[in-house]
Amino acid sequence: MSLNRRRFLGLGAGLAALGVAQACAGPAAPSPVASYAPQIGARERVRRAANANVVNVDLRAKWSTVDLGGVHVLTWTFDDQLPGKEIRVRRGDVLRAKLSNELGQDTSIHWHGIALRNDMDGVPDLTQDPVRPNSTFDYEFAMAEPGTYFFHPHVGAQLDRGLYAPLIIEDPNEAGRYDAEAVIVLDDWLDGVTTNPDAKLAELQRQGMSMGGMDHGGMGHGVMPGMDTTGSESPLGSDTGDVQYPHYLLNGRIPTAPTTIAAKPGQRLRLRIINAAADTPFRVALGGHRMTITDTDGFPVQPMETDSLLIGMGERFDVVVTLSDGVFPLVASAEGKQGQAMGLVRTGGGAVPGPEVRPRELDGQIAMANALSAAEPVRFAPKRPDRTHTLELGMDMSVPYRWTINGQTFDEHTPLPIAQGERVRLRFVNKTMMFHPMHLHGHTFQLVSGQRTGARKDTTIVLPMQTVEADFEADNPGQWLVHCHNIYHGESGMMTTLSYLA
Repeated sequence: MSLNRRRFLGLGAGLAALGVAQACAGPAAPSPVASYAPQIGARERVRRAANANVVNVDLRAKWSTVDLGGVHVLTWTFDDQLPGKEIRVRRGDVLRAKLSNELGQDTSIHWHGIALRNDMDGVPDLTQDPVRPNSTFDYEFAMAEPGTYFFHPHVGAQLDRGLYAPLIIEDPNEAGRYDAEAVIVLDDWLDGVTTNPDAKLAELQRQGMSMGGMDHGGMGHGVMPGMDTTGSESPLGSDTGDVQYPHYLLNGRIPTAPTTIAAKPGQRLRLRIINAAADTPFRVALGGHRMTITDTDGFPVQPMETDSLLIGMGERFDVVVTLSDGVFPLVASAEGKQGQAMGLVRTGGGAVPGPEVRPRELDGQIAMANALSAAEPVRFAPKRPDRTHTLELGMDMSVPYRWTINGQTFDEHTPLPIAQGERVRLRFVNKTMMFHPMHLHGHTFQLVSGQRTGARKDTTIVLPMQTVEADFEADNPGQWLVHCHNIYHGESGMMTTLSYLA
């Protein structure tokens, strides 16, 4: 099921150039580790116990008509559900997922945030062949780290349809930390309403943001880009997205028909919050409550209490709240845009909040992941990086919509070399006026925050004209993407690869 040697050698001019450069250094020079290499299987055997429990799942990617809450749309889903059915496993399990492609187009599944074997990462023409229409692909890999994750395609703008679902890896040692749990999936939605993601991407690439994005679209809705609905400036800067969406969803529902989480007064409720949106960050709060952040991107942090949190595309936060008696709005306000997603938490009687309710907590203390510290058990041992790669995030103003890393789009890029066992530092330098949620495949990095030990993450917000440094252990061989998780930025060039050499 992996790429054959001929296809790997034809992945692109950048990878070929890296291989040629290494070969010219002499007969003993290292070469790129392909997804079919023996090292991939050897690393998986370290993660996988001989007697591991196997969880079997069937996933059908197909056309579906879904009800957003009185708004019916024709879109793509996994098994007719939006979000797709949650996959829940335990640390140490092996997931065996059979994907059947009924879309009529190529697709794949990327298991977002999972440190898995390279040939299961779901990036067509890099780690696997695309899954063709009316064909299947069997994904199989070990569940090494507990936490909150999700999965989605890695083909074009398919994520901006309904092809996403939670993946929860439970940790048996967490018993007793909370009384009840709910998984919250946030999304921005346009498919089947105003246009579709492919048409929106083509429009942006043809006309640029001044015609197709928030520069004019946000003003047309009465909200300046980068301003929330109270008029205050966003922590993310003056430009928070390129698309103004007609709907924002919480667990697949619009605010006029919200999903309800039932619990009891006094319970400690764990919320696993996933931002599966393509272009929208969210400011999240539960009316009448403060929340304590316990985890981000699957890894525990030193607990931090806050009124609200800001979650970028691809990020996940786990929070715990001690519930009061009543009916409370769980609101995810589209940061810098007009609109919000909303659900309800019900522990008793009381009036049901309306769809436009704005809890005061949204305007209180706001937390972002860059203020969090990793919990002691998951911190990296202190070590100077063996190698540093600078990734300059840019936008080519000479064409309508061209996003770059180090001045190159993905089809032009030269892979960034690393070696097994190294401590690698990624230095993200944002040269644009937009924030970028940068996502690393197959690894978790630790944010470098001066004297403070930053959070362990796989997706981090890089603010406009700012620099973020993150270290990771090169312990998972293969070819791995690094890209902006604004899907429209990534598909317009803001992607590159980290290439293990052996």
